[in-house]
Amino acid sequence: MSLPPAANPALLADKQALLELTLTYCRAIDRRDLALLQSVYHEGAVEDRGGIYHGPAQGFVDLVAKDGANYEITMHRISNALFVVEGDSAEGEIYAEAYHRTRGENAMEITAAGRYLDRYEKRGGRWGIVFRAATLDRCDMRPVDQAAYQQFVAGSVAGEPGPGDLSYKVLTRFARR
Repeated sequence: MSLPPAANPALLADKQALLELTLTYCRAIDRRDLALLQSVYHEGAVEDRGGIYHGPAQGFVDLVAKDGANYEITMHRISNALFVVEGDSAEGEIYAEAYHRTRGENAMEITAAGRYLDRYEKRGGRWGIVFRAATLDRCDMRPVDQAAYQQFVAGSVAGEPGPGDLSYKVLTRFARR
């Protein structure tokens, strides 16, 4: 007799590892940490973003490096995350919302929502993405209210992409990963 999924510690550990892999992807994108972003994929992984990009994951990482310069800040958030694990392979459907604020005098706020449709493999005891497709289920754009934004951030520590972000100074365990 096999244990029900809720009572299977190995299955729970795998699902937690997949969730952490997904959250690591979000951190890597938002901090523009390209090495960390590459680490969520296994060798030979494919990204399918429809007309935006389809090809090897490394090409998608290169696209993020180039395209990321257009944004002052991005924030990727995960809500629902459902995984089906079968041995050393798994699938996941992850609901995500991504906020982007462009640079410049006419800055825009772009909020896109959709789902990541992933296939994973565990290789050498480590889970990684081997295929990711993404849907775009909603997208909103509006101009940034610069006066309100400046008033709001006055005295605050603003987040930023890259190693200048406060998280790299405060969260020392993250830097050792």
